[in-house]
Amino acid sequence: MARNTIPGLKSGGGLPKLVGLALAATLVVLLIKYPNETAGWVTGLVHGIGDLIDGLATVFRKAAE
Repeated sequence: MARNTIPGLKSGGGLPKLVGLALAATLVVLLIKYPNETAGWVTGLVHGIGDLIDGLATVFRKAAE
């Protein structure tokens, strides 16, 4: 099946790099302007991932019984 592309844009061009650069710049600005809030977000994210892993482990343990 042929890939549909937007006319005038090459597939796999610089857009993914541009989006990655914009995301990285945003993270740097957040770290510099709001270090305490950013640390809280990262801590919450890590705790959320831990809770997700614990939940999956519980599901697999129940399924194994």
